[in-house]
Amino acid sequence: MKKSISFFYCSLTFIFLFFSCNSGSPDSEKRAKKINNARIDSLKKQAAGPTEAIPSKGDAAFLVEAAGGGLMEVALGELAVENSRNTHVKNLGTLMANDHKTINEKIKLLALSKDITLPDSISAHHKKEKEQLQPKKGSDFDNAYINLMVDDHEKDIREFQNAAKNALDSDIKAFAAESLPMLYKHLDVARNLQRKMGTKVVPIPVGSPPYQ
Repeated sequence: MKKSISFFYCSLTFIFLFFSCNSGSPDSEKRAKKINNARIDSLKKQAAGPTEAIPSKGDAAFLVEAAGGGLMEVALGELAVENSRNTHVKNLGTLMANDHKTINEKIKLLALSKDITLPDSISAHHKKEKEQLQPKKGSDFDNAYINLMVDDHEKDIREFQNAAKNALDSDIKAFAAESLPMLYKHLDVARNLQRKMGTKVVPIPVGSPPYQ
């Protein structure tokens, strides 16, 4: 009887762990980083020779954050198409969703080639941003969405610039550099719409886009 009870509780524990690990976690980025860090540590310990082929934790973290940000851009772009009544805002949402779906596929292929785990859902922080934006209507929604796109793409550009300059993996470094023109394009479109609609104007970051 005791064995049956023990087996029952063990089974419940396994089921809980299985669904916790495989369901969309609100902290999916943190979970992916932990998995990658553990794998990288293990590979380096097992390596008999040079470890240059093993991605660094910094490079893996960049891909995780890029993927998580891409998931958010798609989700918010689709929300803009659904919630906004402004044609320009809808067009911005469509641009963001379509372009980031494309770049997300590139991130998936790159991560697969490097055996890097990516988040399967938006992070807790991004989920909170979406929940704050979702109930807004009319100009309140439009202004909040545009400002978020400007802020987010300025942050993305800084992160991609850093990876394009400092990533140790040549493929990840090249991906970051190749993605910058698209991010600058998104920022330009969002800023122009921001000025046109009279929302807050965010200062232009120091430095020029690499394609100018």
